[in-house]
Amino acid sequence: QVQLAEFGGGSVQAGGSLRLPCAASGRTVSYYAMGWFRQSPEKARECVASIRWSGGSTYYADSVKGRFTVSRENAKNKVYLQMNSLKPEDTAVYFCAAQPVGSSNYYFGQGAQVTVST
Repeated sequence: QVQLAEFGGGSVQAGGSLRLPCAASGRTVSYYAMGWFRQSPEKARECVASIRWSGGSTYYADSVKGRFTVSRENAKNKVYLQMNSLKPEDTAVYFCAAQPVGSSNYYFGQGAQVTVST
């Protein structure tokens, strides 16, 4: 089993930045794809960014492309989401996710609230 814990959520004004770290425990996630999902009351949960185990391949949703950056430190069992130029529509609960190689299932953290005000 993998346990994931997000940190660093909070409130920020539009145009500001936040960095969300996620720490994995229970087993190494070096060979897992890692990602970030978000969910708000108005929208279904969506994947906003993901990174392959090697760190060489990333995915970003169109809504965050050019503003968010996902990265990982396999030696520390951590993954990060750097969010810049934040907009009010980025307000959501952000979930760290881990996907084992060959699996279609995800492990999720408990979520971190990000609120962007005008």
